[in-house]
Order: sequence, then C-alpha cells, then structure tokens
Amino acid sequence: MAQHKSAKKRARQALKRRARNRGIRTAVRTRVKAFRAVSEAAEDTTASLRSAEGLIRRSASKGVIPKKRASRQVSRLAKQANRTAAN
Repeated sequence: MAQHKSAKKRARQALKRRARNRGIRTAVRTRVKAFRAVSEAAEDTTASLRSAEGLIRRSASKGVIPKKRASRQVSRLAKQANRTAAN
C-alpha cells in the first residue's frame, strides 16, 4: 500500500480512472455486440453502425483504447455492414 501522500493520491486517481475506463469499455463491447446482432439478422445496419462507431471513436479520443485499435475496429464493422448490405 502507498505510504507517501502523493502515492496515495495517485492510487485514488487510478481507481477512478479504472472505473471510468471499465464502464466505457463495457459500453463499447455492448454496442458492438448489438451491431453484430443486427448484422446477423440481415437488417438495416446504418443506425447501429453509426452508434457503435461514435462510441468507439469517443473512447479512443478519451484514451480508453488506442486510436489505431479504434480505427481498426470501425473499419471491420464497416466492412461487415457492407457485406450485409450486399447480400
């Protein structure tokens, strides 16, 4: 456990950040899962894709996930949406 005042503060900050990051990461996973369900049902994926993409990009700008990972995820979701639209 932290002994110095600054180390105790850092531990508190880390807990807050961890809680916030977990919440955002969970929301991203849920939104992506919802998009995939819509895509599997061969329904219109545009609204679901926009929603998922916005959340993914927002989480990247907040530093929860790396920007390149976010870009890769969005690209793969768009690719899946295009496949669904083509069928």
